[in-house]
Parts: sequence; C-alpha cells; structure tokens
Amino acid sequence: MQFGIFSVGDVTADPTTGVTVSEHDRIKAMTAIALKAEEVGLDVFATGEHHNPPFVPSSPTTMLGWIAARTERLQLSTATTLITTNDPVKIAEDFAMLQHLADGRVDVTLGRGNTGPVYPWFGKDIRKGIPLAIENYHLLRRLWREKVVDWEGEFRTPLQGYTSTPAPLDGTPPFVWHGSIRSPEIAEQAAFYGDGFFHNNIFWNKEHTEQMVNLYRQRFEHYGHGSADQAIVGLGGQVFMAETEAEAKRRFRPYFDNAPVYGHGPSMEDFTDMTPLTVGTPEMVIEKTLSFADYAGDYQRQLFLLDHAGLPLEQVLEQVEMLGREVVPTLRAEFERRRPAHVPSDPPSHAALVEAGPDSPFHQVIPSQNLTAGAQA
Repeated sequence: MQFGIFSVGDVTADPTTGVTVSEHDRIKAMTAIALKAEEVGLDVFATGEHHNPPFVPSSPTTMLGWIAARTERLQLSTATTLITTNDPVKIAEDFAMLQHLADGRVDVTLGRGNTGPVYPWFGKDIRKGIPLAIENYHLLRRLWREKVVDWEGEFRTPLQGYTSTPAPLDGTPPFVWHGSIRSPEIAEQAAFYGDGFFHNNIFWNKEHTEQMVNLYRQRFEHYGHGSADQAIVGLGGQVFMAETEAEAKRRFRPYFDNAPVYGHGPSMEDFTDMTPLTVGTPEMVIEKTLSFADYAGDYQRQLFLLDHAGLPLEQVLEQVEMLGREVVPTLRAEFERRRPAHVPSDPPSHAALVEAGPDSPFHQVIPSQNLTAGAQA
C-alpha cells in the first residue's frame, strides 16, 4: 500500500505569531516537505493546483519536475489537476514530459475544481463542469494513446492530424486517478475507464465516503475491470501529532480555528468526530486510519495533509518525520495483514503498465469490455 502526503499550497498567516511567509518561501517549503517525505520512507508526494490566492501551486509539473531531479523513488502526483479549465492538449504534453524526466514515477489526479471565479479566467463555465470533465478526459486519453488525432467537440477548437509531443514514456500514459468529493458522475467516469478513484475525504463523514467509494466499486465491476473489491481507491486524511493527545490539541487548535478551509466552523472536537481528522498521538492516528478500510474497503493509497493553515515548516517536517518513522510502518503491515490475496496492494506502476503490453485494456482509449457493459448499463 502507498502512503504519502499532499499539499494544497495555501499561504496562511501563522495565528500564533501573525507571520505570513512569502510566496517564495511557501513554494520552497513545499519542495522541502517532498524531499523529507522520501527521506523518511513515504511513497508519494502530491501537489494541488490553484490559480487564486491564497494558494501558490499554479504549475504542478514545474514543481514536480524540480522534485523529480532531487529524488530517486518518490512517486510524483497531483492532488488535483484541473481537467476542466486546463486544455487537454497541454495536460498531455506537460505530464508526458514529466514522465520522461522522472523515469516513469508519475501519475495524475484529475478533478473539476470548485472555485467558481477560476472558470471564466480560463474561458470556461462552471455550470458545464461535468460535461467539460467528461469530454476533456476522453480527448486526453486519445492524445496519449493515438499517434495522430482528428477530433471535434464542444469545448475547444478541432484538432486535425495532431500529434502530441513528447509521446508518453515507453508508449505508456501515466496512471490516472479521478478525484471527487461529491460528484457521482466522476466516480462513474473513473469506473468506466478502469482508472483509480481518489476520494479526498478530509471534510466528509464516513457515510458519505462509503457511498461514493461503493458507487465507484460497483460500477468498476459492472464495466468488467475486476471484482468490486479490486477497484483502485485512494483516500485523503489530515493529522497533527504529539506525544500526548492534550499536547497535540493545544498546539494545533489555533491553526484549526483559523484555517482558510474549515476555520470558524465546527469545533476541532466535532470535526475529529465527524471526519478523518486526527489530532493526537501516533497511536491514535494508526487506530483511526486503519478504520477507514471498515467503510471504504481495502484500498491502495493513503495521502495525508500536513502543511495546512499556516503551520511553520519546522513543525510540518516534524510531522512528516513522525508519520514516516512511527505511523506508516505499522499501517503498512496492518493493512497488508488484513488484505485478501486477490486485492491489489498498490496502484498500477509504470513498469506494470508497460509489461501489460500495448493490447491491454489500459492502452485502449475505451477498454473493449466497456462497449458491451456500457450498452447494458
């Protein structure tokens, strides 16, 4: 099973000091966190994509390319790549280039984005977010799998005799996750293509997460990609740790109360009861994270948010250290001990997808079994 961290890249004042770091320092902090993740044995670093203040990661592949040059085994991903406001042609180019630079240590999480003002900045309409996500992703699959593309759709100018360069490394596109917290259409899309489904459940109760993940699993099986419990699932989470629960709560409370995403809402205690947030000891993080599989099933990737809400870099690096040294080894062993033999431990790697060969369902624009299953839907 893969464990890692994701960052949304917010620039938030530290409520305990009043200091707001510069955008330059925040970007440098994100890269330092990624390097620390590899150092302590984590598997994945993922960055969000945002084009509005107070966030800085507007160019994920630029950041991930820098990290690729300074790491050896860390899987590089995105917490969200905006499939709606980005041009699929540019996504195809950027991530294929990153694949080559990182020797295949790349996958991508696609999402609609829910920040209304961003859509018109890129000439799009948020009211058409779902159709945009569906059309743009189908075009992206063609760009990564067909040498020459002739295409016409609703949301961009037609392509005639177009070849995307560079081609994906080894003729094998990056593995794709579809990220969603509330759109069943996106879970359906992930299942149709046999892709992964990432439910970033840091804001949601377990009943909602269970409903979304189960929908994806059922449709994954319907489309003939395997049994429902073999579907490729990733989950988000957020933790803050200290030697005692009281100390963790004391240190994290001012950051929680002023967080740009959920600050000034439910109390920290209510939020930890209702969502995956864990504020306490490493043992408490282990116990709660293991419980995710009770309602989401056996899954393949767990990412944690650690650097949010103005936490200073030194504290974040301390959290990464604790996660890698004290939490993940136990989680890895326990999740694998419980996992049935027929359920994959990890998402598909680049090497595995290359080995599957050009005739495998992954390399088809529309997996062939879907043509029959889709007609029966």
